[in-house]
Amino acid sequence: MNTFIPEELEPDMLADLREEISDLYESSLQNLVELELCPDDKEMQRALFRSVHTIKGDLGLVGFLPMIEVLQYLEDVLDMMRKGDIEYSSGLHDLVVRLLDVVATFVEECVNSGQAEYDKNAVDRISTIIKMISKDNHSEHTILLKKALGAFSSQDNIEEAMSVPLRCEIGKTGVPKNITAEQHTDILFFRELMRPIEKRAGFIEGRADKIAALALYINSLSNIPIDDAQLAVACYTHDFGMAFLPEKIINNKSKLSDMEHNLIRSHVYKSTRLLENMTIWDEARKIIMQHHERADGSGFPLGLKGNDICDGANLLAIVETYINLTQPDHPENTPQSEVDAVITINKQFKGSFSTKWLRLFNQGMTEVLKNASD
Repeated sequence: MNTFIPEELEPDMLADLREEISDLYESSLQNLVELELCPDDKEMQRALFRSVHTIKGDLGLVGFLPMIEVLQYLEDVLDMMRKGDIEYSSGLHDLVVRLLDVVATFVEECVNSGQAEYDKNAVDRISTIIKMISKDNHSEHTILLKKALGAFSSQDNIEEAMSVPLRCEIGKTGVPKNITAEQHTDILFFRELMRPIEKRAGFIEGRADKIAALALYINSLSNIPIDDAQLAVACYTHDFGMAFLPEKIINNKSKLSDMEHNLIRSHVYKSTRLLENMTIWDEARKIIMQHHERADGSGFPLGLKGNDICDGANLLAIVETYINLTQPDHPENTPQSEVDAVITINKQFKGSFSTKWLRLFNQGMTEVLKNASD
């Protein structure tokens, strides 16, 4: 691994850079989501090209040089695509997602730590492969894109790296594998316990399963994942307290009074009490307590923000919002499509959710939507 130490820059400039790169990263992923459904959409192709072009320019302005060359070659490929010289493909989608994720992580480390670790050999290999893609060798594009993806691996044998699965799968339930017998028994108990509670609260059947399964999938994409068992328990039990609220409130679709809002919010405390004497689930209790907190401090019950909110709560907040948008808890509420829900989360909840976990959510959902359309 190589270490890059950028020149000293003003804190305001670094903050602006991080925000700009984050915005461009998220918009690129939105473009990719829409291109999966409409691969010939020229406006989306042009928008993706512009985002990558701007990211490269921003990094050049501040002297973050290690990523410039590979972004230039990626920009060249996207330029050919927007001009109709080459076609959008799943391989190109995967390459853009992986490369932009590397770039975003690189920038985040530079801003937070004053330096970043990166694999120069891998970046050089990727550059060498990408620049071989041209409008005159269409038959070679698939293998070249696979080789570029394989080059992200630290293994020297690219063909071996290409055989490593790049995608994870969403399970039917949120019961993790490779956990202890005690943990497995508890999670199955919590899963069954939530079924009548979901029904009473007016939730869709199996809502907790959907939340837990998607959360575990997104968690699997993280370099530093949350403990799967703790996350699963939090996903299954975070709405347990809804069982103790008056039915006329939890199923009330009109505007709530301040007192009724406070009662709804109290379900967080009631949910955590389920686990208060089960010390093996202390981390799950913390996730439950914080899952309505928001990165900008607008959440409840404590108004926590930023790094004061644990990773599990940050992830659960995003996944629950997505499930609520796509599968609302009342027949009169119109569900959004999966694509629209991802776009809504990025547009309407920007600043409310953790940047790190929103990035992983977007990365995971592009894979989910692409697999669904294959």
